[in-house]
Amino acid sequence: MDRLPARYEAEDGVWSDTASSPETSGDGTEFNHDLVLVDEFDALSIELKGLAAGRVAVPSSGDASPAAAAAMLAAQAAPSALRKVADPSSELKQAPELGKYPAHDHARKVAKELGVVKGLIYLPGQVSQHYEDSDQGPTFHQRRYFYYITGADIPNCAVTYDIARDNLILWIPYIEPRQALYFGSPPSPEVLKSRSHLSDVRYTTELPRYLRTYLSSAANPHRCRGGGSPAPTTIFILHRDQVPPVDYDRAAGVVVLDSTRLQPSMDAARVLKTPYEIAAIRRANAVSSAAHRALLPRLRHMTNERELEAFFRAYCLAAGGAKRQAYPVIVGSGPNAATLHYDSNDEALAGRQLVVLDAGCEWLLYASDVTRTLPITGKLTPEARSIYSIVERMQEACIAAVRPGVPYYRLHLAAAMIAVEGLLALGVLENGTAREIFARGTVSAFFPHGLGHHVGLDVHDVSGREALMLGGGGAAAATGGRRRGGAAGKREWVTAETMGVLCRDGQTVSPPYKGRQRLAENMVVTIEPGIYFSRQYIETLYLNHPTHSKYIDRDVLERYYPVGGVRIEDDILVTKDGYENLTTAPKGEEAFRIINGEES
Repeated sequence: MDRLPARYEAEDGVWSDTASSPETSGDGTEFNHDLVLVDEFDALSIELKGLAAGRVAVPSSGDASPAAAAAMLAAQAAPSALRKVADPSSELKQAPELGKYPAHDHARKVAKELGVVKGLIYLPGQVSQHYEDSDQGPTFHQRRYFYYITGADIPNCAVTYDIARDNLILWIPYIEPRQALYFGSPPSPEVLKSRSHLSDVRYTTELPRYLRTYLSSAANPHRCRGGGSPAPTTIFILHRDQVPPVDYDRAAGVVVLDSTRLQPSMDAARVLKTPYEIAAIRRANAVSSAAHRALLPRLRHMTNERELEAFFRAYCLAAGGAKRQAYPVIVGSGPNAATLHYDSNDEALAGRQLVVLDAGCEWLLYASDVTRTLPITGKLTPEARSIYSIVERMQEACIAAVRPGVPYYRLHLAAAMIAVEGLLALGVLENGTAREIFARGTVSAFFPHGLGHHVGLDVHDVSGREALMLGGGGAAAATGGRRRGGAAGKREWVTAETMGVLCRDGQTVSPPYKGRQRLAENMVVTIEPGIYFSRQYIETLYLNHPTHSKYIDRDVLERYYPVGGVRIEDDILVTKDGYENLTTAPKGEEAFRIINGEES
């Protein structure tokens, strides 16, 4: 597709159980009540019939956690909804097991990307940590590169992969009995080998001796044709501070540490998902989608952003078995919906039009990333409906165009053009044609981030050797960066200047599009367009700008600030000849009907 059209051309591019019985009060008055088992939250509710008192919640055992309590109260606010809505977790209980983790296949993919036939890959796992001056620490979070070739989610481990021998060994800590009393023991070597395809599992106490033996074997001159000294053995590491426990004085001339080639090779391997990885991401999406669906009939009875977060987290854990979220839950209502990574989640919902719920759990460390924008009262104002409709069209057009070979940044351009046309029709943009305003990049005042990112072991996953869209700057420029290496991060910041470059590239640049990535089979990417009305951002960078200000009608804009923002996000698997949407959470009119009790 050599031209940039106004429309992207696809060819180019909770169940309840109740029992009723009469009771007599202290003064002899008889009344009826229902005992309602809310099995999602292991709570017992007493519903008084014919009285305005409503329900009194009684925890069935112990004190409920704040999250579970808030979620329970939110559920109780709508007793009719509990009886009408089929439990969306029912299908989760039928999901098959994923099987053994393909660690060996992943290690071989990395070696292939390295392009070598010998050498040793060494990766340390994350160590257990404590907060400063405390005996407590953060929740354990495994290093994703380590997990990719081990499938081991336990601390203080290491892994070695002897490329020539195809020998993948996981090294685990030995736990003394007195430590096991407090913290338990990690899975045994036999259990770990039953869970993941590994050559062997050994204790880290044996690792130094293994490395000495490996290097001694590599240094044996009889292994060299014609005698003489052998070439040094290469140990591939991610970073210079992650070296294996080797006596480097004695190993001088025998070993070379390479910290430059492993990470890009692992990124290239990780960007194309294996069947196991796709199944894990699919499962994470199933749990997240069920949680999003279960929240909808309760939304109108919630009063604070934190209730949405509490319900979502509790549902993922209790009904879906997902212990961890892939990222901090975002619940932004009203003006907070215009903050891309808002996570305070503690403001009242009253008097606000929309709430953006960006929440996705992880399954066996693989992420989901799902966003829905919902009318808090169940009804969309005219302004909110107009913006939602534009974003809905942006997403639908881009998802429909997903297939192998399509440059991803072209999808962003298509979404941006739809946004320009929509905002022109509403009068927010003015004094120019769609193509003129598009070329100026003014639309970035309202659509200021990239269309999406890869999803995998990280929610903002690595993109391989090419950038998915921008190839530099982006979130790193806006947020100060996140990684020591690799092309990934938070949503890429798209400025007006960036849009201008992308627009020119869309008309003039030939493949390979300056390193920008084409979609390929088995990639998983998000499609997450949005339109936002961030007063500070728009007024500072656009309304004070001599070029952009003339294209924005301030009076019309004032009507849309209360909308806050709209974002819709799904996780899309690129297939052989198209795509599969892994996210099944209701959106659009279907979601609105469920919120209003018109559909189960």
